[in-house]
Amino acid sequence: MDTVLANPNTRPGLTLEGQVNLLGGDAPAAIEQIVVGLVTRVEMEGHDTEYAGIMEFHRMPVSGPLQLAAKQQLSIPFQLPVPWETPITDVYGQRLHGMTMGLRTELAIARAVDKSDLDQVNVHPLPVHERILEAFQRLGFRFKHADLERGRIRGTQQTLPFYQEIEFFAAPQYAQTINEVELTFVTSPHGVDVILECDKRGGFFSSGHDVFGRYQVSHADADRVDWAQVVDGWLRETTSRYGSLRAQGFGMPHQHGHGHHGRGMGVGGVVAGAALGMAGGMIAGEMIEDAVEGDFGGDFGGFEE
Repeated sequence: MDTVLANPNTRPGLTLEGQVNLLGGDAPAAIEQIVVGLVTRVEMEGHDTEYAGIMEFHRMPVSGPLQLAAKQQLSIPFQLPVPWETPITDVYGQRLHGMTMGLRTELAIARAVDKSDLDQVNVHPLPVHERILEAFQRLGFRFKHADLERGRIRGTQQTLPFYQEIEFFAAPQYAQTINEVELTFVTSPHGVDVILECDKRGGFFSSGHDVFGRYQVSHADADRVDWAQVVDGWLRETTSRYGSLRAQGFGMPHQHGHGHHGRGMGVGGVVAGAALGMAGGMIAGEMIEDAVEGDFGGDFGGFEE
């Protein structure tokens, strides 16, 4: 079995087209099913440990039961829709450090183990993603790392059991207030929820904190907006929001302790957010839901850069 993608490059909301080529063996074979699925590496949190596992997050049968005669050659074409929330793996043709993505093809034959084939897939940003990423670079932020975190972000339309975090080192003009920014896109056919997590520098008498902002943008805005200005506004609003929360006595310690997934915010943050009536709302509370399905196991042998 060999799967050939017409083009391994795609974008969220588009499709991957290809064909599964089969070649019969010495004897006829009864194939039960052929399935293609998108797989990627996701960071998990276990008891006191973090580890990465391989998760298939989208799958589609390309063939039901069929008889393959001895030495028979057969090609089965498919078009796999790429979910809107699929994480971005490549920007300007460069693989984002930390990202993996593959198309797995499974062939189930009666009384035999699934045979599987793995092909690399490159997921490029949609226009609005690209403009926002570009704005961070124009503002002087340096890309650090990207990964996928198992869990869900409240208040978004997220459907996949993980979200992508694209991490940047803070640009010089923000260095007084921010160490790093983590950017998350939750994408749908209508637009994108943009979540910013700013890792705040601790002052002389205070420890560092994380503060969140959430903004909604439409796909149609991609070429209508000065994104550097918009992103700068988001960052300033998000970081000033921390100051106003603090003034009301709502500290939001960054919990590095166990059981908090490093995302502790506490009820104070939620209440303060409501009290201040903040534009864009806040992401508060635990953010991580443990009820996640998906299969793990195996590893991409030599798949990473």
